[in-house]
Amino acid sequence: MIDSRSVKAQQQQTWASGDYAALGAEQLVVGELLCEAVELRAGQRVLDVATGSGNTALAAARRWCEVTAVDWVTALLERGRERAAAERLRITFQEGEAEQLPFAAASFDVVLSTFGVMFAPDQERAANELLRVCRPGGKIGLASWSPEGFAGQVFQVVARHMPPAAGLRAPTEWGTEERVNELIGGRVKVLQANHRTFRFRHHSPQGLVDFWSQYSPPVVAVLKRLDATGQQNLRRDMLQCFEHFNRSGDVTLLAPSDYLEVVATKT
Repeated sequence: MIDSRSVKAQQQQTWASGDYAALGAEQLVVGELLCEAVELRAGQRVLDVATGSGNTALAAARRWCEVTAVDWVTALLERGRERAAAERLRITFQEGEAEQLPFAAASFDVVLSTFGVMFAPDQERAANELLRVCRPGGKIGLASWSPEGFAGQVFQVVARHMPPAAGLRAPTEWGTEERVNELIGGRVKVLQANHRTFRFRHHSPQGLVDFWSQYSPPVVAVLKRLDATGQQNLRRDMLQCFEHFNRSGDVTLLAPSDYLEVVATKT
């Protein structure tokens, strides 16, 4: 049996490692595309689940929505508040877990999550919460890394060096149509899935290894738990993965990474 309390504590510590905001800064386009996919309207009540530093919440606020953003990492919420203040955008940032959202049922017209809810340990419970807080006829928009894409393969590389708790399902299952249909398909009247590609860019494959070793929460957390040899081996395997996916044709890195964009209309 999974010790959910222990798993949550470990995951919260993981996502507080490094600086996810530094990684999220390059992924702004994903949140913008998701907001367009759900066809936001001014004045709608929007919830961004596992907001990180607020990419998708900011995108929704730019469209004149009433936005609430929830995450369980205090430092990331503070970064989101700083960004919202800089753009003069009104967003409510609140601490909370994807598996136990601190809101009443049917509180929101649209519920979004970009590379966020996919990391909740209990996938079924997280899916239930997305549906619970969305009003009947409202929309749920999700962007999740696919298992076969660049990001999904990097997660597998990291997991080989520090396996997750037994019994946990892979976060990238959210990036498959089959799993999303299992989680929410029977409780929505329309579910549209669109396969998209985000392209990671950097000065070089080695440069991205160094960058993620300093800022990526999952990578930083694992590196801290490995000895010197283990750290060297993880960086080596990451570099091999990065070089395998690199399509730049020069010394820089250009790595396409597949993700699944889902728009579901609640029954």
